[in-house]
Amino acid sequence: MKAESFRFDRFELDPAERRLTDNGTSVEINGRYLDALTLLVREQGKLVSKDRFLEEVWSGVPVTDEALTQCIKTLRKQLGDDASRPSFIETVPKHGYRFIAAVEGGMATPPPQIRPEDRGQEILILGAGGTIGGGLAGLIGGIIYGFAGASQPLQPGMGAVSVLLVLVCVTVLMALLGGAGVGFGIAIAGKGRAGYWQVIGGALGGLLVGAVTKLLGLDAFNLLLGRSPGDITGASEGLALGAAVGVGAWLASGTNRLRRPAAIAGAIGGAAGVSITLLGGRMMGGSLQLLSEQFPGSRLRLDQLGALFGEVGFGPISQIVTGGLEGALFAACVVGSMILARRLLRQG
Repeated sequence: MKAESFRFDRFELDPAERRLTDNGTSVEINGRYLDALTLLVREQGKLVSKDRFLEEVWSGVPVTDEALTQCIKTLRKQLGDDASRPSFIETVPKHGYRFIAAVEGGMATPPPQIRPEDRGQEILILGAGGTIGGGLAGLIGGIIYGFAGASQPLQPGMGAVSVLLVLVCVTVLMALLGGAGVGFGIAIAGKGRAGYWQVIGGALGGLLVGAVTKLLGLDAFNLLLGRSPGDITGASEGLALGAAVGVGAWLASGTNRLRRPAAIAGAIGGAAGVSITLLGGRMMGGSLQLLSEQFPGSRLRLDQLGALFGEVGFGPISQIVTGGLEGALFAACVVGSMILARRLLRQG
């Protein structure tokens, strides 16, 4: 058997010679299907996602899921495999496929151990990706809230640009902290463990950052103004939104594709943002509104946003809608940035 070939059961696969044999007899096989089989065999025992098939076998050429299904069906037929009781190719519903037969030769050897410094670098890069994603979400949200606040009649000496800049800076800072907590939580907890650990890591990261940020914020208001604004965004909101981002990151595991995972994460984050508001919590918009209510001299007003939803002031409907949009934007940006960071790691 050639050093670069693989042997499993009665078959021998030689990727270099582009040949599959059954007890020495050549098996006719489509070129892409041979690539798909080679990918499965090389990753023996590991899940190969649908996205990875599309990227590595079809090289990014747009095809439907049916093309992959037909490919696997044909491979099973040529190997004499049974989908209901597989000996070679196992289906992992909604995720991909796994080659389960014992493989000899070729590159089907255990992967090298990842050094601690490599794990540390991966955590650092993924966490930084989450932080940047959070900052991007904060920038977009800050511009929206800033223009809404700047559109109100302002007191003398208070320019619209000043309102815009202050709100952008505040929201970017808060979102950077949230993105760092959730991003590093997912990267640390999810490394080398089952996907649900990413949910736990995101939740704990959001919880920690939310609790610390609220504590410091309330202390700052008490110190500077002699009283606190009340129940602004804190630990419970961070926990819920962090868990939602963790679910999105879990679903995005094993793929370098960006749009669909980010969209799914955004949908989950949006649902979390709406739920938080319905349960009495506050997202960023609700916290800003609370500040304006508790400090009558405040120049911060979001009435223009409320008017878009037929409300006088920034009412409950406005808070629910903006809460959902905030959650969707934050989750999509954090997960999308972490996917891009993972691409960078794989290219490196």
